[in-house]
Amino acid sequence: MTRVLITGGGGFLGTHVAAALAARDDVELIVSADLRIGTPRAGVVDVVVDVTDPDTLAPLLRTHRIDAVVHLAAIVDPGRDVDREYRVDVTGTAHVLAACVETGVRRIVVSSSGAAYGYHRDNPEWIDEDQPLRGNDAFPYSRHKRLVEEMLAEYRESHPALEQVVFRIGTILGPTVQNQITALWDGRRILRITGSDSPFVFVWVDDVAAAMARAATDGPAGIFNVAGDGRMTVAEIADRLGKPTLTIPAGVLSAALRIGRALRVTVHGPEKVPFLRYRPVLANRRLRERFGYTPALTSRQAFEAYLDAHPGVVTTPTT
Repeated sequence: MTRVLITGGGGFLGTHVAAALAARDDVELIVSADLRIGTPRAGVVDVVVDVTDPDTLAPLLRTHRIDAVVHLAAIVDPGRDVDREYRVDVTGTAHVLAACVETGVRRIVVSSSGAAYGYHRDNPEWIDEDQPLRGNDAFPYSRHKRLVEEMLAEYRESHPALEQVVFRIGTILGPTVQNQITALWDGRRILRITGSDSPFVFVWVDDVAAAMARAATDGPAGIFNVAGDGRMTVAEIADRLGKPTLTIPAGVLSAALRIGRALRVTVHGPEKVPFLRYRPVLANRRLRERFGYTPALTSRQAFEAYLDAHPGVVTTPTT
């Protein structure tokens, strides 16, 4: 029987992971640690914890005799507060790892991202887990994910008794998700950069939660890309939405973003352009063959499920 603590357990992904764990017969206790307590959930103990505070985690793990930690606490879109993102993502992970080692936690499951590979012109068509983690220093989220993974690699060497499952996750879609990716689809036109297909890999939130529940209990340790089969280009997305594309040269978009940020019209700057041009397209073969989990929905099916939950995004083409 496993006793699990979830950092960020009250968030979008955390609530789904808690539900997936609660459905298993081999989970004895689920503790959801977050900055605030939300709606009570059957079978889940809610506690208020800030991972940037190094003094609260170890006592909590001891009190509940936790043997597996699912570490989800992160900031995806910090706006202008990049320092806060660093404190949560990087410093917070350091605190969680130290507390796990101090209290003898058996396994940690970490939600990393395909962003750790970075957004680079020479990315291979499909990226597997053996590709180097280069991140992008100009893009804080990508840089922070790389720093976290470097920290995890050090812990695998210095503390091998703490098993690790590291998930490098594609773009998560779900019935309530709203983020900087889905915002690209809300306008009257879909932004496309000249000469770039900008393919996306999607994964439905229930698939991520199911994989994490397995990782916290009876799944193998290791590093795995998490994405649905296949991919969708910007042109395919626009066609499905029934919206025209707005095609802009990369240099023009970079200049516009630089000016827009200087005028405080947008928080995004030129670093957003590689993010849009050179998407890391995640291969999920290792997830299927070594970890033993095949996502129920492909990338295209996850996109369709998102549209079913957000019907206003689709424009009905004029006939």
